[in-house]
Amino acid sequence: MATQRDMGGTPAHIMAPRIILLLSVFALMLIGFVMIYSTSAVNTLAKAGVDAAVDPMGETLNQIKFAVVGVILAVLIWKFVPVTLWRSNAVWIVWALAFALLVITALFGVGDEDWGARRWLMIGSSSLQASEFAKIALVLVAARLLTDWREGRYTVMVFFVLIGLLVLAPVLVILGPQSDLGTAMICVVGILAVMWLGEVPLRTMLIVIGVVVALGLVGIFGSSYRRDRLMVFMDPWNDGEGGFGTGYQLIHSLYAFAGGGFFGLGLGNSHEKYQYLTQSDTDFIFAIIGEELGLVGAAVVIILFLLFLYAGTRIAQSAPDNFGTMVAGGCTIMIAFQAFLNIAMVIGWFPVVGKPLPFISSGGSSLVAMLIMVGIILSVSRGAEAPSIYDRRRADLRVVRATNEAPAPQRGRRPSSGRGRR
Repeated sequence: MATQRDMGGTPAHIMAPRIILLLSVFALMLIGFVMIYSTSAVNTLAKAGVDAAVDPMGETLNQIKFAVVGVILAVLIWKFVPVTLWRSNAVWIVWALAFALLVITALFGVGDEDWGARRWLMIGSSSLQASEFAKIALVLVAARLLTDWREGRYTVMVFFVLIGLLVLAPVLVILGPQSDLGTAMICVVGILAVMWLGEVPLRTMLIVIGVVVALGLVGIFGSSYRRDRLMVFMDPWNDGEGGFGTGYQLIHSLYAFAGGGFFGLGLGNSHEKYQYLTQSDTDFIFAIIGEELGLVGAAVVIILFLLFLYAGTRIAQSAPDNFGTMVAGGCTIMIAFQAFLNIAMVIGWFPVVGKPLPFISSGGSSLVAMLIMVGIILSVSRGAEAPSIYDRRRADLRVVRATNEAPAPQRGRRPSSGRGRR
């Protein structure tokens, strides 16, 4: 009986996760367009002034333009860039470009002068956040190094030196000069996901996690404003200014959820977006979703991210080799972790780290980088369509077995000579 693969179709165990992934991503982007329109018009008017002529669709149209660019890049990667390309020297070119952008941003970028952070690189009138693209490079390089080490191309000493130079150094640049603890956490989770999917021994994983936790504690308690954020997280009203200081954003985020209730105030009817919650279209857009669409709308967003996580991990499991599994799984877990990190931050379950909600928050660099990772995940699923080396070996064994077990042709019966008859 002919199978789907024999008939030239895509197997169901590959097509179903791919469809779920695509539908969840497009649904999240559509929600993002609607919510950015709902919030950005107020922010644009507040920045321009009441008497100024403003375009309420301006920010939404910019986000749609970035979405178009990201979708085109994702489709090109999906259809024309096989995942095996990242096993070649191309991955070092990607890493070099990402690291160069990080260094240039740290030296010449713009950011928060109070904290000394430089996170954005100005290109004309647009800004580029290099760390968003560095996350992609780190997953690819970590998967490549781990694969090469498992194949015996490096000694243990050389492997750890390369890990320090190619993986740890970019994370330290993000954590140090760029002062971006949130992105550093996301990168570390992506690297740990690659290690886990690459079947690194549990003892080694625990050692790495211990080192990461130690460095994280140093990063938090070694910085005064991060210590303040941690204290505000514990009690946002006790911020030294009666809730009008560093706890202000979190307090009004909680007000938004409290006002939304179960079904919300209705689309466009948020109170907090009127300059009470100042990051309403970026880091705290999930709070406006909770206020306007209620618990139901917030739950829909969470379910969509869970579907994305499910589909991405299914694609990783069906990858033709362990390298594809690490790449697809690392990208999927990194995106899902950032989503739930943002949600936990907005509802007060985690200190404010200033990371956008993937596919929904306003921000071109984040959206384009996320869609590039989606394209990489889909390229892994495309590679899984072709029979793997194991499938071919099984097919060859079936052919050999069928040949060996074929019955020998029956020889013609010799005519009886009549002997033995009595």
